[in-house]
Amino acid sequence: METIHVPISELGVGRVISEDIFANTQYPIIFKDTMISHVHLQVFQAFNIFNVPVYKNQNDIRSEKKEIDVEVVVEDIPTFRKSYNHSIEQFKKEFKNWEAGAKVDIAKARTIILPLVEMVLEDRTIIFDLNEFSNPKDYLYHHSVATALISSVVAQKLGYDRGTTIQIAIGGLLADCGMAKVHPRIRDKKTPLTEQEFDEIYKHPIYSYNMVKDLTILKETMKEAIFQHHERLNGSGYPKGEKIANISIFAQIIAVADVFHAMTCERVYRSKQSSFKVIEMINESEFGKFDIKVVRALIDIVADLPIGTIVELSNLERGEVMFVNKFAPTRPLIKLVHTGEIFDLGKNRSFYISRIITNL
Repeated sequence: METIHVPISELGVGRVISEDIFANTQYPIIFKDTMISHVHLQVFQAFNIFNVPVYKNQNDIRSEKKEIDVEVVVEDIPTFRKSYNHSIEQFKKEFKNWEAGAKVDIAKARTIILPLVEMVLEDRTIIFDLNEFSNPKDYLYHHSVATALISSVVAQKLGYDRGTTIQIAIGGLLADCGMAKVHPRIRDKKTPLTEQEFDEIYKHPIYSYNMVKDLTILKETMKEAIFQHHERLNGSGYPKGEKIANISIFAQIIAVADVFHAMTCERVYRSKQSSFKVIEMINESEFGKFDIKVVRALIDIVADLPIGTIVELSNLERGEVMFVNKFAPTRPLIKLVHTGEIFDLGKNRSFYISRIITNL
């Protein structure tokens, strides 16, 4: 396909880069076949790049492809993203009802989350994209749904039966329902919370428990897990500061899912982080707070990288997974795409995998 060089001022989002782009760098800052986003436009300006090589006939081809694909799209096949967006909207309505004083409808909660659970249990890799779906404005709704889904995948990995796995997912979905009883002024505050405001946030597991305690369909063990999902094995959690012997395994599953999603998402006060970096932080800097079996299950899920998987590193280089050390699965040997150099992430701790490349 023919290449043309387009001035930045005329460059539109959605055009596709036709050559690797360098900026006095050893490796490309943007790779060939990358679709241009608003972020890339900012990068071009930052590096004083004024003309960009793109494919000339891209729009024509895209139009042809769109016409060819119309018949396929007409088939009503529910994609995960479509189902996920629908579930977020339904959960948001329920949350608003709780704010207004309505009781938790467990049947609706099950209807909201079950279709998504079925899909993620069939394809665990879906959980890697959950942080991409979230946004700071509606974070609480995305977080509740994502915590449910990640909890279900971890439960499956630990060998729990389907019925228990679904119960854990519902527990994850409702773990933060008590946030509906926290004043929005505190809940949505964009500046640091005061001590009194933190105290109110710390009460939300109690509020959540009070909202689910009379639900007959939800098992008592899951109600306990909802109450305890912010407790930590070393006693540093809340609301009671419980320690190892008194914290249920189901609470630990929801806790790890909760922290994993929170740390990988963009928040009002923090940018999102790589799943691989976050799982290392949970395993290392948060060591002693979480059940090691639960953390190990999540590590096995996140770092399940077949040989040949293409990944992007934190320095924007791409590489192919050549060998995975079972003692450090998040830090495999990588063969860099453009140089063929073997890069050992186990020895180069300042770098990490930022994402898996699934659409080459």
